[in-house]
Amino acid sequence: MALKKNEIYQAEIIDYTTEGSGICKIDGMVVFVPNSAVKDQLSVRILKANKKYAYGKIEEILMPSPDRIGADCNIFHQCGGCTFRHINYEAELAFKQKRVLDALTRIGEVDGLRLGPIIGAPQRNQYRNKAQLPVTYDKAGKIRVGFFASGSHRVIPLDECMLQSSAFEPAIRYFLEWANRFNVKPYDEKTHSGILRHLYLRYAEKTDELMICVVANAKELRHQKQLVAILTENIPNVKTIVLNTNMEKTNVITGKICHTLYGNGYITDVLCGLKFRISPLSFYQINRTQAEKLYTIAAEYAGLKQHETLMDLYCGTGTIGLTMAHQVKRLIGVEIVSQAIQDAGKNAEYNGITNAEFICGDAATAALSLKKRKINADCIILDPPRKGCDAALIDTIAEISPLRVVYVSCDPATLARDVKIFTKKGYHLKKAVPVDLFPGTPHVECVVLMTREKTDRKNIDDHLEFTWTDKDFGTKGSRATYPDIQAYILDKYGFKVSHLNIAQIKAKCGIIERENYNKPKSGKSKQPGCTKEKEDAIMDAFKHFRLI
Repeated sequence: MALKKNEIYQAEIIDYTTEGSGICKIDGMVVFVPNSAVKDQLSVRILKANKKYAYGKIEEILMPSPDRIGADCNIFHQCGGCTFRHINYEAELAFKQKRVLDALTRIGEVDGLRLGPIIGAPQRNQYRNKAQLPVTYDKAGKIRVGFFASGSHRVIPLDECMLQSSAFEPAIRYFLEWANRFNVKPYDEKTHSGILRHLYLRYAEKTDELMICVVANAKELRHQKQLVAILTENIPNVKTIVLNTNMEKTNVITGKICHTLYGNGYITDVLCGLKFRISPLSFYQINRTQAEKLYTIAAEYAGLKQHETLMDLYCGTGTIGLTMAHQVKRLIGVEIVSQAIQDAGKNAEYNGITNAEFICGDAATAALSLKKRKINADCIILDPPRKGCDAALIDTIAEISPLRVVYVSCDPATLARDVKIFTKKGYHLKKAVPVDLFPGTPHVECVVLMTREKTDRKNIDDHLEFTWTDKDFGTKGSRATYPDIQAYILDKYGFKVSHLNIAQIKAKCGIIERENYNKPKSGKSKQPGCTKEKEDAIMDAFKHFRLI
């Protein structure tokens, strides 16, 4: 029997969707009801009906669920920021635990999984250290900021948000005072006119440093000197003010160009005992307290040893890998955002970490390049965006064949999909635990450990024995290996050189080789000489890698 639009039916909520809407069945048809709670008994008005499912809204709560609580936000039902302000935290955590378990067993086809109990947050409110607020006019024609309504680009103006740090409130207030005083018009995405797109705020909890970033449809702001003056005179903890230019017709919030109006363009926070530099375009977990728990679990799962090499793919500003760098011989981080890679290098420098190197590039391409250079890994850390890993990356990881893969995910469905692929590549999901970094929303992080029992790869130490040190060449920061030199020459000149060739030119430069390395097997043996062509190429590579 088809349900009719605007008809009212009685039903009980029996489950949630992955987005957090309640599910009930009316005359055998599934109906999705936002802002409902499991065991709510409701009168539901049908808004839209398809052949197999329908959408409804709460007309009346006949008997509330025992999990239901009073919402503490007056725009909760309009704003797309929160989903679970109407149920208690225990019920929210139970939903997230079930969501991860269902994904790994149904999508990932993991049998016999004993999922660890979810790690809840100590506080449900004011945990977000990042806010991206679209700028708009309200009904009275006043410039405001807010959040997009769920499933739309209609801005719901707000004065405060329960999830955001209270440190953002003065920044919002004085920014709007400036925008209204000087009539700096909000951006209209329909006409691609106007200036102010988003007010973008970041806060470092441990250092109390605040970043204010204005995302604009312009290369500079009118009255930007007055903006800097108003903000710095009234907000003592402003560390930097940045203009981000985004003049594209796009839904992407930030553009690629940042111009610092005040300060040095970044803030610094402390995580797991290390200092981290955070720029506008750098990834940093929005819940610092829970991120520390997340990274502690990831490190435990990684089970690292001092002789091992760790690859941190999708490394962002290096947060996960750098917190584990002291446990390994070598850390290699890969990230496609160039500003994040710059920050990662600075973060290593700030913390006196000398065994880390960072590569700017696509994770799959960079991992394949490392494999071709015969650089393997004992453990790989993955922290991809919500869409998960590319299939090409999983293929490359399987070829690198690390003994352990620790996967940190913010989407249970894509995590489960990737776990299934890893399983086909010979990996076994050994441990998994959800961590709630996003109270009030349906989102949840999860850490899993995948292992493989056998591998035919050579140990990374086979290649690390050829690493030059600062002592060898009197240079700082160079960590080029023999395979690095070989790859550079092959790419540039189109021919191969041997380890022996490189060692011969190293000796010619006055570098002392390890005793017994590349010595002939007998005193009468002759080693082949290095041609002039190869010598010139090797010397060029030495200069490229700052070895001489």
